[in-house]
Amino acid sequence: MDLTYLLDHLSEPTLLVLGGLLVGMMFGIFAQQSRFCLRAAALEFSRMQSADRLPIWLLAFSSALLATQVLGAGGHIDIHETRQLASPQSLSGALLGGVMFGTGMVMARGCASRLLVLSATGNLRALLSGLVFAVVAQASLYGALKPARDWLSGLWTTVEVGGNDLTRHLGLGPAGVYLFGGMWLVAGLVLTWRNRSSLWRTIAAVGAGLAVPAALLFTTTMSRQAFDPVSVEGVTFTGPSADTLMLFLSTPADGFDFASGLVPGVFLGSFVAAFLTRQLALQGFESGPSMARYLSGAALMGFGGMLAGGCAVGAGITGASLFAATAWVTLIGIWLSATASDRLIAKLQNGVEPTAHSSI
Repeated sequence: MDLTYLLDHLSEPTLLVLGGLLVGMMFGIFAQQSRFCLRAAALEFSRMQSADRLPIWLLAFSSALLATQVLGAGGHIDIHETRQLASPQSLSGALLGGVMFGTGMVMARGCASRLLVLSATGNLRALLSGLVFAVVAQASLYGALKPARDWLSGLWTTVEVGGNDLTRHLGLGPAGVYLFGGMWLVAGLVLTWRNRSSLWRTIAAVGAGLAVPAALLFTTTMSRQAFDPVSVEGVTFTGPSADTLMLFLSTPADGFDFASGLVPGVFLGSFVAAFLTRQLALQGFESGPSMARYLSGAALMGFGGMLAGGCAVGAGITGASLFAATAWVTLIGIWLSATASDRLIAKLQNGVEPTAHSSI
């Protein structure tokens, strides 16, 4: 990818924001159309239900992983220059944060990306929950919750285990990586066929996953061609959501970057997709107790996502595609805690299980 022409006519921050906006729109459109949701996928799996949320997630996950690794092997993506692999990461934060995020995800009935996508369609529950998520994430990054996050993060780091590259720990070569990704892609396709999912939703699931390598490819190219340093990053929502919130309060001290356009892009893409398919609808909270549950879950996700260094997409898709050990710890923690939390909530509700397919 050659961005010389664009760099000659646009400033580097402007081009970074535009890149984030376009990648965000790509993710927002396809995530809205495919109804991509880790929470619904995890609950379908734990309840052994035969539906389409699990295959949708598998297709997005495997598409992101395979495309990222292929582009990395071809030298188009600097995988080892990403934050997840270029610097020490917290294993304790990944484990504890993943558990907190998974629990919060079930309570809020949607992960950070799902809340953002739904808020653009008129879901006021998702919008308010997303704002709480962003506020708590910001407090965890720079505010009152930062000391607690720093202490928990320092309990166990990747320095103590010899790095964060899972392929090196497992001795996986390119063939093993492609086989692993291909296995999940085939599983997703088989489940999609068995559940008779529509072709468009299948394509949209793959499209949502491909937004991750698209982000990595763009930021890698910018890091090579721009004059100022540019971080190589994929699609994630914890940090960018907190940063986007602060954009409404003050001009960023570090200037605008790729993440500055990502969250607005997802919102815009989801809105456009919902508008064109007539899925816009205002929705609110049903009761006071349900509101308390949603907002408590959003707060757990905000702290947990920042502690883990990524959300269901940032760690579960982007980080896992890079084979970052902490990302896999986070992803496993999210799945296990989501399953346990769902069963606990069902018992507290006198055995009435909430449906895995509720939008939020």
